[in-house]
Amino acid sequence: MKRILNLQAKRPLAALLGLLPIVLLIVVYSVASDMRLKANPSDKLLPSFTQMSDSMQRMALQPNQRTGEYLFWVDTSASLKRLAYGVLIAAALGLFIGVLTGSIPLIGTTFSPLLTIISLIPPLAILPILFIVIGLGELSKVALIVLGITPFIARDIQRRTHEIPSEQLVKAQTLGANTSQVIIRVILPQLMPKLIDAVRLSLGAGWLFLIASEAIASTEGLGYRIFLVRRYMSMDVIIPYVIWITLLAFLIDWLLAKFNQKLFPWHKSGGQR
Repeated sequence: MKRILNLQAKRPLAALLGLLPIVLLIVVYSVASDMRLKANPSDKLLPSFTQMSDSMQRMALQPNQRTGEYLFWVDTSASLKRLAYGVLIAAALGLFIGVLTGSIPLIGTTFSPLLTIISLIPPLAILPILFIVIGLGELSKVALIVLGITPFIARDIQRRTHEIPSEQLVKAQTLGANTSQVIIRVILPQLMPKLIDAVRLSLGAGWLFLIASEAIASTEGLGYRIFLVRRYMSMDVIIPYVIWITLLAFLIDWLLAKFNQKLFPWHKSGGQR
């Protein structure tokens, strides 16, 4: 008799089991929403799927009467642009810092303690400082994402650099490679797929910092819209926006995983979903 610890679901069953909790959640929400609306048709806490659909059609398919813009798509474009800039800059900085501190002992000994200290600073705590120093424009929102996830990426890359077998570095130097050649030809090729994994793992934090900055100071964006309509308890807008953010995050993560598999088929991603 097999222990439950050793039981594994085959692909069709695995897909069914993965969908089951989502279906149950939808059913539970539908029943709860129906009960609340029957008791109070004006209730806003649990809007029906029809109400949410109507709100999204208004936001996504009908131009705003004042600006003529399709607010849902304007918000999505603004948020994705800020997230992309922040994550790309953080990935570049994290790779640069991680490789240097991980491959060159003198640099690692000098800057690793500082990197550790910076990584422990709550990024949201310095958001007011960013607004004061940089202003309320786009730069401060991108800067918060960069400051929030760069230390994580840098420390992960540093650790991954230390995991590279020292024999490879010794052999490269024996064959005449200098420091830059060892970094570029031996270390970097092995770190690139791990960098993508680190970016995937940091996306959740990136979304958090993005939504927080948009909620405090912005005129467009998914986070801005959620916090704008909350004063009216417009759950028929808030819930679809939250679902949309979740879908975008999942899609970006999936695309990065496929991108990693395509470019680096030899690498087995530990964070792949």
